[in-house]
Amino acid sequence: MPSEIAKTIKPPGTKQAVKRAVKRAYTDEHAAAGVHAKLPEIETWPNQYSGYEIEIVMPEFTSVCPKTGLPDFGKIVLRYVPDKLCLELKSYKMYLLEYRNLGIFQENVVNRVLADVVKAAKPVRAEVIGDWAPRGGLSTLVTAGWSSTGSSDVPRDVPRARRAPRGKR
Repeated sequence: MPSEIAKTIKPPGTKQAVKRAVKRAYTDEHAAAGVHAKLPEIETWPNQYSGYEIEIVMPEFTSVCPKTGLPDFGKIVLRYVPDKLCLELKSYKMYLLEYRNLGIFQENVVNRVLADVVKAAKPVRAEVIGDWAPRGGLSTLVTAGWSSTGSSDVPRDVPRARRAPRGKR
């Protein structure tokens, strides 16, 4: 069974080790959850200018942890330099709202949003930042970038994500 692994343990007070099947906390199904889910299309419109950057912020983004079913809260920031197409904001908003009930890991949210934006708008470059609220004392900042030059790294001229001070989100 893929969700179980064998582990040799020695119970306290015994001389003999025993093998037990131990369930893994996370499975491959958890890891892939939501990655290929059907989401609304992101619409575009013809760009009239060149050489500028657009930043779109969704300060109250929510998705669901595929393992626990608990909500994940965060801020999603999209920065992109349009080429021939710009994102239509209402369709992008409706696209992001679909994550509200989708079980998907935070890292996968950021990479999926980036892939879908690139597919829809074919920008010169794009960057998606997920700044997740703390759960269990840990917060997560995930950054993914794409450039039409073929690099999957965030371009060096794009500053890395920086968190706003806690009271200023």
